Amino acid sequence: MAMFVVTVCAACVSYLVWRLMTRKTTEPPFFPGWWPILGHAPALIGDSCKLWNGVNDLAKQSYDIGGVVSIGIGPRTAYVISDPDDSFTVANSCFEKDDFYDIAKPWLGEGLVTGKYSIWKNHRKLLNPAFSQILLDTFMGVFNSQSRKLVKDMEKEAGKGLFDHWTYTRHNALETICLTALGVDFTDSNLNSEYVEAAELIFYTMVERFTKFWWHSPYTFAWSNVKKKQDACLKILHNMSNTVLQKRKSELSSSVCAEESEIPRKKYKPFLDLLLELSIEKGVLNDGEVREHVDTIIVGGHDTSASVLMFTMILLGSHPEAQEKAFAEVLEVLGDEDRDVEKADLSKLVYLEAVLKESMRVFTIVPVLARKLDKDVKLKNYTLSAGRTCFLFVFGLHKHPMWGPDVDEFRPERWLEPGQLPDNPNAFAAFSVGRRQCIGKAYALMSMKTTLAHVMRHYKIKADHTKVRLKLDVMLKPDAGHCISIERR
Repeated sequence: MAMFVVTVCAACVSYLVWRLMTRKTTEPPFFPGWWPILGHAPALIGDSCKLWNGVNDLAKQSYDIGGVVSIGIGPRTAYVISDPDDSFTVANSCFEKDDFYDIAKPWLGEGLVTGKYSIWKNHRKLLNPAFSQILLDTFMGVFNSQSRKLVKDMEKEAGKGLFDHWTYTRHNALETICLTALGVDFTDSNLNSEYVEAAELIFYTMVERFTKFWWHSPYTFAWSNVKKKQDACLKILHNMSNTVLQKRKSELSSSVCAEESEIPRKKYKPFLDLLLELSIEKGVLNDGEVREHVDTIIVGGHDTSASVLMFTMILLGSHPEAQEKAFAEVLEVLGDEDRDVEKADLSKLVYLEAVLKESMRVFTIVPVLARKLDKDVKLKNYTLSAGRTCFLFVFGLHKHPMWGPDVDEFRPERWLEPGQLPDNPNAFAAFSVGRRQCIGKAYALMSMKTTLAHVMRHYKIKADHTKVRLKLDVMLKPDAGHCISIERR
């Protein structure tokens, strides 16, 4: 036993000496609390609420030392950046997603979110036409009908006290992405409910694996109970994408074979139709790649938008003055009639867009990005070494001191007043940083503005954002205290 202890101590000392000898003096300083071998892992072990509190503390302390720090995740050294300029430098110097994204690849494969840069670069060019403004404008009919459905579904909650509105926004956003981007109607299917629950659970399993560095290896992870949970979720999630794919293939085949198809022609070309065209007619994408993009667009197209709307309603319910300004603008633009939101109306809903942007700043839905450094990167004050992981704290950019003394306050007016926003354009990165930005940015804003306009027109919201308890399950999510109440206007 004594020999074992001596051996372990010798190994730790040797490791420490090696770390000191190989570490460059130009690298950023280590965040306090580093342990030999374990790094900062002990501070990360725990539930996803503890993880969120931990990364927040890290971001706040990093501001005082230039917005860049080194951390240890087990034996690995990584960097954390919460400085806008340095984040942009890394994002546009190293385009490869870090190996941590491999945790999501059993689900999303080489889709746009998790894919290797060489694949992303090629596929992004192929898929850009599916998100052109001309095509997005044709989705307005679906955005309006789905917004009206959300208003109707929530009607039973009016005047009855607190309720979990996130349940409503998630199911509605999933239906919307299926109808628009995928061209498939699953509004009456139990598949939606199963998918939402499975997606929520698989995000939890990803975070649980990340916080326990001994499960980072696929060989050790294969023996864990978390792997069993993940496999069960994948069965449901892939069943959803496969069902969507086969149903749309069948519809397209029927419409081509029949002399006069009974299936009504859509007024728009869904994202999935472009994928199938690239696969069947041009042979550019194989069946596996098509499904990976379908999986990515389903989760990316519904979960983020649903969460933004959920947090926005909480913030408006907590700030009556902002809510009444939003309501007044909706009435001014749309009038007293209960008409649809038209394409031309979107650009006039200026305050509503400010509300959404401020909500995405206060509650950053995708708080952390990770890049693999394939080269040394020179920052303003430090040089990052190739071969390491770099975490870009997007939420840290949104809470950077350059936003002013009211950085923690929800104040949509800052987006409308000249000189109230930071001079640095990289301080806001709700749709990611640099060239690998979200392909669905315009889609998301159009959909959310339309939905919020309909909700504002029908309901007065009450909430208390100070009671919200947050967690980091890959994306930022509420753990408790997020319920709202509504009254009919």
